[in-house]
Amino acid sequence: MQNSEAMALSAALLAVAGDLTRRIHEGVAARGFEGLRPAHGFAFTRLAPDGATVTDLAVHLGVTKQAASQLVDELVRKGYAERRPHPGDARARLVVLTEEGRACTRAAEEAAAEAVRAWSEVLGEPELRALRERLLTIAPDGPIRPAW
Repeated sequence: MQNSEAMALSAALLAVAGDLTRRIHEGVAARGFEGLRPAHGFAFTRLAPDGATVTDLAVHLGVTKQAASQLVDELVRKGYAERRPHPGDARARLVVLTEEGRACTRAAEEAAAEAVRAWSEVLGEPELRALRERLLTIAPDGPIRPAW
């Protein structure tokens, strides 16, 4: 692949990722979850399973502990997360999603499904499934981070 082709592919993938982020964010807001930014959604992906410490979240987002702490403060203030004692480390606090935070995560999943359904209308279901498999083959393991 020539440099110009690689740049075109890179630009297309970044455009699709940006559009998907925007559509999920708009879908979440349309479902009544106000006062959130896309960065909050990236935090939710780390908090959703079992919670995380601020340090875990900072690593996940690729930010300082101070920045992650400020983000957590904001999520707690808005009622999307809460701090609890860490079950395995008395010095640490676990940040977990509240019921409102879990509902917001479900809204994001619905919005993502809507966006992907639109791709299916353009590509067709078999091609979309093939695209998914090919992307999963080359996608790096690890956290999905916002483009700061």
